[in-house]
Amino acid sequence: MAAKSKPGSDSPIVRTPGGLFAGATYPFRALSLLGKTPKLRGYVLVPILVNLIVGGTLYAGLLFAGFQGIDAAIQNLPAWAAFLDVVLRVLLTILLFLLTGFVLLQFGVLLGSPWYGKLSEELEQLRTGKTAIPPGGVGGIFVEIWRAIAFEIKKLALTAAIALPLLLLNFAPGVGTVVATIGGIALAATIVCLDFLDPALERRRFRFRTKLGIVARNLPASASFGLVCLGLVSIPLINLLAIPLCVTAGTLFFCDRVLPGLGEK
Repeated sequence: MAAKSKPGSDSPIVRTPGGLFAGATYPFRALSLLGKTPKLRGYVLVPILVNLIVGGTLYAGLLFAGFQGIDAAIQNLPAWAAFLDVVLRVLLTILLFLLTGFVLLQFGVLLGSPWYGKLSEELEQLRTGKTAIPPGGVGGIFVEIWRAIAFEIKKLALTAAIALPLLLLNFAPGVGTVVATIGGIALAATIVCLDFLDPALERRRFRFRTKLGIVARNLPASASFGLVCLGLVSIPLINLLAIPLCVTAGTLFFCDRVLPGLGEK
């Protein structure tokens, strides 16, 4: 039986049992739950619509400007080089598709954060019968903004602290490259895991170190959860659907595997 930490302690974390398979199933459990729970769908559909409008506008604008640039670049070329117009247009279309997907991955969570926060809150209430509510009011809004900025800065610092040594390992052929690749994937999965567990963790105002501890102490389930979510959000434009799905999955993971050890009443 896992030992619970004392309520209000600095690290309200438990080492919960579980395996790679269990953690990997949470996105699929989330999909099933959303399909069966109509009241939660609005918190998913609205941010998807917002991201589609923003992403579609960005993509169309860049594509139009890019096609004009291609036309201007090849207008003085000889007739035999006309095939370059088609080649460049195809390449630009694919490149901008990938670029738009990457940009939406970076900013999609921010654009949809008001709905994702409410989705996580409603899901926790549905799953457990209660939820933690952070302080409101004007002061609470400023605290929320500051903590969100601090969270992103700390993620960047963590990424830099680990990614730079991994980058150096690439200069060592063979084993160094393999270690750097595995380390890079592990780092990305950890950051993704933090992102999708954060709505539930942030409602409890946990410190960044505590959040990291929760991810570490729920291994290997948190590892497989992070890897599956990383794969889902890495597919351009599909990540528009994957982000709310993974937010839901992260809250389910929290309710099932983290919350029992927090000692909350």
